[in-house]
Amino acid sequence: MKKVLLTLFLVFIVATSFYKSDVATVSDTKTSLKAHAKILSAGNMANSIKITGEEIFSSLSFEGINALNPDVFSKAYLGFTNLKKAGKLPEDSHLLTVCDFSLSSTEKRLWVIDLEEKKVLFNSLVAHGKNTGEEFAAKFSNTESSYQSSLGFYITENTYNGSNGYSLKLLGLDPGYNDAALQRAIVMHGADYVSENFIKSQNRIGRSWGCPSVPRALAEPIINTIKGQNCLFIYYPDERYLSKTEWLKNPENI
Repeated sequence: MKKVLLTLFLVFIVATSFYKSDVATVSDTKTSLKAHAKILSAGNMANSIKITGEEIFSSLSFEGINALNPDVFSKAYLGFTNLKKAGKLPEDSHLLTVCDFSLSSTEKRLWVIDLEEKKVLFNSLVAHGKNTGEEFAAKFSNTESSYQSSLGFYITENTYNGSNGYSLKLLGLDPGYNDAALQRAIVMHGADYVSENFIKSQNRIGRSWGCPSVPRALAEPIINTIKGQNCLFIYYPDERYLSKTEWLKNPENI
């Protein structure tokens, strides 16, 4: 009788161990599937960001205005997306301003884009700093009294009336490249030297002390459109900056 009971007991232990093993296997499988789903979700999100940027650009009309380089837009949009992810921009922010300082100052190289409406609101001349270059920008600085422009991503702040009239404060978000903007009083403002007439006489527009100055007539409408926590990107194909800035990294690395 004891042998029978012992045999039954051993059979029960063996059967139970298999059951636990099966349960563990099912549990591990569910965990693995969840992890895999998260990876796929992250990948789909990254693809969605990329596709959305491409879709927005393809929907923009540049008829009758200067066309923005698609690669410059792609970088600006990536930075805009990363700034939102980092909480630097409000969730409902949908305005993106791009200055392409690789272009001649005689070209309209500033664009204000409504990403929701997929529409270019402004395309304008914009000045670079007097020590940044003549017709073309070449040198950039974050240093006080350098009279040079600063590269990178900015958040637009509040407005004020100063020596250059109606002006917009800019908060630089790239350490070592433009984070001294407020201290240097690098602001957007209107200027008479940013005009077609100046181009005709000098073969370039006038230059600022480092500010992204715009035509006097457009200063107020542009500033009133982009003020209050919106994104401004000043671009130049500086490989050191492009490889260093946090805002042009892939979203999953931010």
